[in-house]
Amino acid sequence: MKKPCQTCPWRKDAVGVFPAEAFRISANTSYDMSKRTFGCHSTGVERPKTCAGFLLKRATHNLSVRLGIVKGIYDLDRVSDNGLDLFPNYKAMAIANGVSPDDNSLTLSRTDV
Repeated sequence: MKKPCQTCPWRKDAVGVFPAEAFRISANTSYDMSKRTFGCHSTGVERPKTCAGFLLKRATHNLSVRLGIVKGIYDLDRVSDNGLDLFPNYKAMAIANGVSPDDNSLTLSRTDV
């Protein structure tokens, strides 16, 4: 995606759209060198795309994103926050959406990006 959609969970004004369990399940996308990317929920399963909010939060620690940049799949210069206030990292987003800061799923989440 080129910009966060209306209910993008990375948007601070979209808290509570998804249950905390969804953030526990996708927390592994925020681990160092993860091979999984955070998909945009609005694109569906037929033509899935990577979430713009995820890409904007410097997901370059993610192995799949790094390889995608090299292969020309991702051009981070073409992704915009569209002036929206986004969470600084996955852990902050998950906690704002009801995941306990001590939850095991967040232990390996990068917060320095």
